[in-house]
Amino acid sequence: MLPVSNPSSPEHLLKKSRTPDTSTAIDRKNSFNSLNSAVNRSSYITASRSHCTWLILSLLSLQLILFLTLRSIPFPHRHIPENFPSPVAVATVTVISASSNPPLSSSSDERCDSGRVFVYDMPKIFNAVILQQCDNLNPWSSRCDALSNDGFGQEATSLSNVIPKDLVQSWFWTDQFVTEIIFHNRILNHRCRTLDPESATAFYIPFYAGLAVGQYLWSNYAAADRDRHCKMMTQWVKDQPYWNRSNGWDHFITMGRITWDFRRSKDEDWGSNCIYIPGMRNITRLLIERNSWDHFDVGVPYPTGFHPRTDSDVVNWQDFVRNRRRETLFCFAGAPRAGIVNDFRGLLLRHCEESRGKCRTVDCTVGKCSNGSSAILETFLGSDFCLQPRGDSFTRRSIFDCMLAGSIPVFFWRRSAYMQYQWFLPDKPDSYSVFIDRNGIKNGTTSIEEVLGRYSKEDVRKMRERVIDLIPNLVYAKSPNGLETFKDAFDVAIDGVFRRFKEQENWYKWK
Repeated sequence: MLPVSNPSSPEHLLKKSRTPDTSTAIDRKNSFNSLNSAVNRSSYITASRSHCTWLILSLLSLQLILFLTLRSIPFPHRHIPENFPSPVAVATVTVISASSNPPLSSSSDERCDSGRVFVYDMPKIFNAVILQQCDNLNPWSSRCDALSNDGFGQEATSLSNVIPKDLVQSWFWTDQFVTEIIFHNRILNHRCRTLDPESATAFYIPFYAGLAVGQYLWSNYAAADRDRHCKMMTQWVKDQPYWNRSNGWDHFITMGRITWDFRRSKDEDWGSNCIYIPGMRNITRLLIERNSWDHFDVGVPYPTGFHPRTDSDVVNWQDFVRNRRRETLFCFAGAPRAGIVNDFRGLLLRHCEESRGKCRTVDCTVGKCSNGSSAILETFLGSDFCLQPRGDSFTRRSIFDCMLAGSIPVFFWRRSAYMQYQWFLPDKPDSYSVFIDRNGIKNGTTSIEEVLGRYSKEDVRKMRERVIDLIPNLVYAKSPNGLETFKDAFDVAIDGVFRRFKEQENWYKWK
């Protein structure tokens, strides 16, 4: 645990950002004394030369006339800038002056009927400094490559032998815990961002909660270490006047890990207690896995490796997966959990082995699932269905990798998708997925091969087409301004936030 006196500690850096520079204060004092002396000398000269009084009165009269004249001249209104710099590209995130960017067009104004978002200009300790410390965010290795390129990671050029050549530049080795960076970059460029908090429907808190706590989840750090950043953030936000206007119910934040990493009840348990800190209860939280019984948790898609630059990239990818030849009925990418009795993943691997060539597997225990490998993508592209058991928690990134490849997901827990991503997935789960009762798998009364084999070719075609239609809403565009006509996952999430805040019922506003 870093002592508060440590000059690199979060508390010290935050305090430093609030403390005025001493030399600046001295300069201001000297300037004030100089001005005082000049005024005194002027008074002396005026007193000694009383015959100049008429001249001074004349000058004052002219100034008054000039002032009144200038007030009557209309000046142009200040416009809201359209583009803002990436927080990854600069050391701090600040409000950019209107003169440095073209104004928003009237057509953009018309598209903001749902509301406008104000982005807090927070001290850089809450975002930029965390990125600058990328070497220390993981106890095993540096995360600088994973967080580079606006959070998209390194370019996935090694996939050139798997995907169309013209789409290689839209593929990256993207980490699953980078939604905080992606959302921050995009919201700074959002067409409905406002610099006037009085006109805002929603207030965004650009705090990298997941990256901040990630470095303290291992190596026996104390609970105070895991909670420190979030406590500082909530205190800062609660000091803002627009928090007090609503007690935070019109505020939202992206938290780039699963909700359980922020729900520690006891000091000796896993994670931080961020969600339980006073002030967090009313904030809408965008997470890659939500608590299904918490209204303020909203599930958003895990980032995949595909980040389309244009609408054309989306259409070309959809055509590619639609026409892909699929030679296996189903597949599974994962690893068994050693030491767990009746491990469900182990059961799925056994079903694959017994399917007589109708199932393809990727064993993740030997590193085939890490960034830099094309094995998972090739497997999903070649299979009609992909098995999606729960991961270390109820969800897993593989769900979205699977659907991106045009493969139909097979679920065994309803909380893996149906109760997670309601803003992004259809109300009818059987239109795009298959659900199999896991108890039948465990007791041996259900055969996965038999269940999936009952679907006709036409059934599979219709389900796959529904999956392909969903692809734009499940990926995060590379362009800082989004796509031309498609709405990506970021757009769907922001639209949902605006809709929620407008429809928010009084009984959700905790006192």
